[in-house]
Amino acid sequence: MGIILPQETDRIRWFFKRFNRMMVMMWRLGLGTWINFWPRVSGQIMVLTHTGRRSGRTYRTPVNFAEIGGLLYCTAGFGSRSDWALNIGANPEVEVWLPGGWWKAIAEPAEKDPDRLVLLRRVLIASGFAAYAAGIDPVRMDDQNLAQAVCDYPLFRIRRTEACTGTGGPGDLAWIWPLTSIALLFVLICKPRRRC
Repeated sequence: MGIILPQETDRIRWFFKRFNRMMVMMWRLGLGTWINFWPRVSGQIMVLTHTGRRSGRTYRTPVNFAEIGGLLYCTAGFGSRSDWALNIGANPEVEVWLPGGWWKAIAEPAEKDPDRLVLLRRVLIASGFAAYAAGIDPVRMDDQNLAQAVCDYPLFRIRRTEACTGTGGPGDLAWIWPLTSIALLFVLICKPRRRC
């Protein structure tokens, strides 16, 4: 495993920041299930809705997760100083958008869990290419090297408390698909035909 230089980390963070915006939009368009169609490569992805610790604004962050024993586990790949990790540390009431539903939940730190490294390995394996982009091979690394590589990674346990319905959740922009289909159909029908 090579060492990732600060410049490389900045590029990776820049990429993920832009990529995350696209991921949230895809969830809003109703494509959350499709995003998770190939978890070994793209990872298992959920959207975590959290409240800004200073601003009080609502934020949505796609994160990789593993479901273990009915609980969701996730980590911040850029360490404990990641904004979303600090936000849920300050306000643990979150919502999660999963391929199978939308839930209110409570996020709690799992740093002191005796199985922390085992749980983190499961989350990293479930993250697909993201772990490898961070220079971590969660399948082949031994416990000592993995523990060193993830020493600054916070681990969160998320307990779902209540199913959500209504507006403002995943698929809230899915109405765009029928409208776009009708517009394209209209263009195709009204398009002048060429004569040979």
